[in-house]
Amino acid sequence: MRDFYENPAVPVASGTPRSIRQARMLARALGPAADGTRTVVDVGCGDGTAAATAAPLLPGHRVIGVDWSQDALRRARTRVPYAVRGELTGGGLPFADGSADAVLFSEVIEHLVDPDAALDEIRRILRPGGHLMLSTPNLAAWYNRALLLAGVQPVFSEVSLRGIHGRPGKEVVGHLRLYTARALREFVAASGFEVVRLEGAPFHGVPRPLRPLDRLGLCPGRGSRRSCCCTPGGR
Repeated sequence: MRDFYENPAVPVASGTPRSIRQARMLARALGPAADGTRTVVDVGCGDGTAAATAAPLLPGHRVIGVDWSQDALRRARTRVPYAVRGELTGGGLPFADGSADAVLFSEVIEHLVDPDAALDEIRRILRPGGHLMLSTPNLAAWYNRALLLAGVQPVFSEVSLRGIHGRPGKEVVGHLRLYTARALREFVAASGFEVVRLEGAPFHGVPRPLRPLDRLGLCPGRGSRRSCCCTPGGR
């Protein structure tokens, strides 16, 4: 897996419209910097695109990118002032307990072998009352439901790291976990978070003629992507 993500050909960026949508949700949760500078940690920052997109919408707040891929970090450092190496397992993230006001976790959880340990580590670095902004593909997107009825493998799902089999698309991105809206809610709650807001987001891979349908499907169960803003509970 490490070799896979160190390959420069593997995509490490999210779509810009989705990143803006997430940043706006996070900005509403954090409030203006006049109330105090907040530390936002972008876990799995990739090439820094999501953090760089979010920064103008979070004026006065400190955004720090974290990734385990040295190749991704080299690119991220051209876009964000702070980008450091870290991982969610093993040595953990390079932050003290309760040192982050918010964590941006965009299009990462679907790539993880152990998502439970990942949310435990994120919860550790978040202060009480902090926010987790999580985004992941929606297994129950409207077109995936149609594809399954036709006996076709759902979009976003992969059975190999070497090639695409049984579904549309040509790009292998390393997805290991996929969630419906219900599963995502239950999973983050079981990890000690309270869901504050759950929204749908469009997917840039939908063919242009079908994009109006994708926008119509942005209810929590049918949109292409799930953006979930959570806060740690029980602390």
